[in-house]
Amino acid sequence: MKLINSLYEKITHAKYLSIYVVALLDLLLSLLSTLAAVLVTYHFLDIDIIWKQMVNIAMASALASLLAFWVFRTYRNIIRFSRLKDSLTLALASMVKFVVLLAFYLVIFQDQIAFRDLLFVSLSDAILTFSLMILIRSFMIFVYERMSGQLAASTTPHFRHLFIYGVGPESISLSFRLRNDIKYKVKGFCTYSEHLKNLRVEDLNVYLFEDEARFVQTIHRYNIEAILFPNERTVQKEQDRLLNLCERYKLKVLVSPPVDSIDGRQDHHVNIREVEVEDLLNRPEISIDMSEVKAMLKDKVILVTGAAGSIGSEICRQLIKVGVSKIVLFDNAETPMHNLRLELEEKYPYVSLRPIIGDVRSEQRIKMVFDRYHPQIVFHAAAYKHVPLMEENPCEAVMVNVFGTQNIANSCLKYGVEKMVMVSTDKAVNPTNLMGASKRMAEIYVQTLGKAVARGQKQGKTKFITTRFGNVLGSNGSVLPRFREQIAKGGPVTVTHPDIIRFFMSIPEACRLVLEAGSLGNDNEIFVFDMGQPVKIADMAKRMIALSGLREGEDIQIEYTGLRPGEKLYEEVLSNEENTIPTSREKIRIAKAREYEFDEMFKAESEIIDRARNVDIPAMIHLVRELVPEYVSRNSWLANI
Repeated sequence: MKLINSLYEKITHAKYLSIYVVALLDLLLSLLSTLAAVLVTYHFLDIDIIWKQMVNIAMASALASLLAFWVFRTYRNIIRFSRLKDSLTLALASMVKFVVLLAFYLVIFQDQIAFRDLLFVSLSDAILTFSLMILIRSFMIFVYERMSGQLAASTTPHFRHLFIYGVGPESISLSFRLRNDIKYKVKGFCTYSEHLKNLRVEDLNVYLFEDEARFVQTIHRYNIEAILFPNERTVQKEQDRLLNLCERYKLKVLVSPPVDSIDGRQDHHVNIREVEVEDLLNRPEISIDMSEVKAMLKDKVILVTGAAGSIGSEICRQLIKVGVSKIVLFDNAETPMHNLRLELEEKYPYVSLRPIIGDVRSEQRIKMVFDRYHPQIVFHAAAYKHVPLMEENPCEAVMVNVFGTQNIANSCLKYGVEKMVMVSTDKAVNPTNLMGASKRMAEIYVQTLGKAVARGQKQGKTKFITTRFGNVLGSNGSVLPRFREQIAKGGPVTVTHPDIIRFFMSIPEACRLVLEAGSLGNDNEIFVFDMGQPVKIADMAKRMIALSGLREGEDIQIEYTGLRPGEKLYEEVLSNEENTIPTSREKIRIAKAREYEFDEMFKAESEIIDRARNVDIPAMIHLVRELVPEYVSRNSWLANI
């Protein structure tokens, strides 16, 4: 078995034939064709003189062939990946040889051999040259595919037989990349388009799924185990039709990543993944005017707090794409910061990064960062966000989310930062938990400070922008990774309540909103995002179970555990006391929030922070309720205070 594995590795990962070897092989085939054409002429046309000039003819053939091969670069094509269009190149090269040799024959034999006979020998030569080059390439491809296929079958427990969805350019390209894959065996294309019925693409049949009966018949006939989609867009298109059938008959649903994200050092199957529920929840994303974002950020020094978190790290990745001068990464999580630094330095070695371990509660540490790096734009994503945990540790929520935000905002004003963009949450609207209330207090401070600057009550030039959005798919501690772990362990999958709903957005989408808000905002706005329709968490759990090839209630159970402390059945994007005004972006609106006087607000929040610092929870909660009257604790021990 080791010998077979070794042989397989050598065949599938062998270097391609040298261009000199290919050129020499083609030259030998061309000379052989010339010899055959002359022999045919010598025997069937009885022309002795042409045979006597064989040495000169061979030299002319070699020069004509080399010229043709050089003009059309036939030796540069990788033989194992040859396609139909490569045959056209070989045909054109053969025609060049035909023209050159015919001209040579006319000069040498113009008074000795009839033009018709010279045309015959030249054309025969060209046809034989083309045929032999096609034949040898087809033979090499056949041998390679047979050997790699047989060896893959002996080294891989079994192929996963699959259909590729659709026959568009991406689907066809995908089938080509998987032609000799060691894990997947493409058996054909599948479609619902009637006009594609009984067609063939890339030597593979196109199968029509007219109805469920045809679907079942076809997948059983060809032992299909998976449907492979060329992109997430086609997955979303079929989530209410083909995906339902796949879930019902336990077929795996796979999706290929974008071509530009594939690691060229790996086999393509390494990048193919199973469809996840996140792929089905995305809505049409907001349109971002990158020219405005680049104009604001290009060549600037940027500070990102909470840089090692889900949102902060993605903000850093997006910032790199718009050409910032330097990114200062600020976070108190050592290992995530280390991992982020390694990732960014490997992918973007040309970008100046400054990772700083520090806490937003440390005024001296923040002062050091602003003194040393003088950031021009600040994205403030550092926060404590887990609702049940903050219900148990309310003072820490206030110290990080309120006091930490004050420290960053005050430093922005002191050091002349152009803009501070704060990341907030929909849980700050009519909060039922201390985490949401603390984020609302952070919003109040930032917005009121900005208005004080605008009115001349505070000195400075910083513009303060706030963004609110809902749950972020795949972020640290979010529900989907938890469901995924529970399914992998065989269940049960725990959902707090059968009717609980949430708004969702992807991490890149959330971060693009933050960047957009930074460029769109003038001063003191709270931007909210139209997140579409909310999703039932229980429905998400059921879909994830189905996508895993399992049956809810049979293979795996869903257990309802009850609402957690501070949790509510639904989240709001705007509170009842607020309304919104539109912006130039269809999906982004501005919340018109209640205004506070800076001195009164600052005094109130200072007292709250003092109580939090001294862990005087009852007094702190009473003061929070005075400042944020819409805060009403639910399902929490804090409600009894």
